[in-house]
Amino acid sequence: MTDASGFEGHAEREFAPESAGELAEIVGEANSLGVPVTILGAATGVTGGCCPQGGWLVDMRRFRRLEIFEGRAVAGAGVALSDLNGAAGRTGQFYAPDPTEWAASVGGSIATNASGSRSFLYGSTRQHVLSMECVFADGAVRRFRWEDRIGFDVPALPLPATTKNTAGYPLTPGMRWIDLICGSEGTLAVVTEAELRLLPLPRELLTGVIFFREDDEAARAVEAWRSLHRLRMLEYLDAGSLDLLRTAFPEIPAEARACLLIEQEPAEIDGWLERVEAAGALEESWIATSAADRERFRKFRHALPEMVNGRVRRNGFQKLGSDFAVPVERNREMLGIYHRELDREFPARYVLFGHIGDAHLHANILPSSAEEESRGKALMKELAKAAVALGGTVSAEHGLGKRKAHLLHLQYDEAAIAAMRHVKAQLDPRGILGRGNIFG
Repeated sequence: MTDASGFEGHAEREFAPESAGELAEIVGEANSLGVPVTILGAATGVTGGCCPQGGWLVDMRRFRRLEIFEGRAVAGAGVALSDLNGAAGRTGQFYAPDPTEWAASVGGSIATNASGSRSFLYGSTRQHVLSMECVFADGAVRRFRWEDRIGFDVPALPLPATTKNTAGYPLTPGMRWIDLICGSEGTLAVVTEAELRLLPLPRELLTGVIFFREDDEAARAVEAWRSLHRLRMLEYLDAGSLDLLRTAFPEIPAEARACLLIEQEPAEIDGWLERVEAAGALEESWIATSAADRERFRKFRHALPEMVNGRVRRNGFQKLGSDFAVPVERNREMLGIYHRELDREFPARYVLFGHIGDAHLHANILPSSAEEESRGKALMKELAKAAVALGGTVSAEHGLGKRKAHLLHLQYDEAAIAAMRHVKAQLDPRGILGRGNIFG
């Protein structure tokens, strides 16, 4: 089997339980035998986290309970985010975290502490989990509420000064169980069901696709707009991204070499027209409040990953993607590093896009030969070092899984990693859960 990154795995046995009790029996038996257990959600991850390297594979697709209430939803681990938001939308509500892949499951998004474009305003999954039911390595089934705190001592690790971080365990003394389990990538417990916060759908929403002649203009606009009230999306596309998109969206201005995507709730168009003009953006920028235009802009935003994947299939080699973030005040510095290094090593063979409001961009190298793939992997490691040197993280939203576990030691020293391993040993002493994820 593979995940969305193409990482391959295999298992000796596969299971598809439909209750926490049934899952507890499977995990408890595996623990008694010392057999590794890997959890499978929708396989939309990009780090190989759900791809077993032997042992048992547990498919969570039958955990499909979904109930919508005012201000909250109860969702099984196998529920797709698209189904959750569809059901919530019919009651005038929505679930704030919005990773690009809405086919992702609730369980998988909790395992990686997923975020997405709206995290600029709403934060990551961790902020929206009210309670969760978990199965531990010994077969124990426990439920934790928002306020429940762990009952053992952990040290305070030096966390990056970023708005997002999913590299390892964010240990702090007296931390909440939800904070520990979210983002632990199936290495501490298996989430079977969660109670999730729902928010009222905004009555008005302004969206925009703002084009610039150069990166520096876009970067200055980011700094000017970041503090705007109720701005919930501030995304970036580079020149390479726009060049790819022009095949499907010929209306993109010919002069555009950078682009910002915005959403604000609510906002006045006149105010944005003045703001866009003051920023030096192109007059052909798109701003709208209608549902039809919002849908057109959504398709524009989501077309890029699909087109990148199409290029990858034609090249015949896996894309090499970054998930690094830096403190917001170092955003322009990291943007410059990306372009300088990528232009030198992979001119016209990369795209740079993502959550610039959180200083969290995704660089995607698109190699077309084994030599380029090898060189690209080496460059990604150097870019990871650069992000850490600026006070950043090697993983902001995707987790490390197996493909990127080697990056953990770039961010944390041996003492910090030993503290994380000690926590895992307390909850999973035989190390059966998510073996290979985070620690390699």
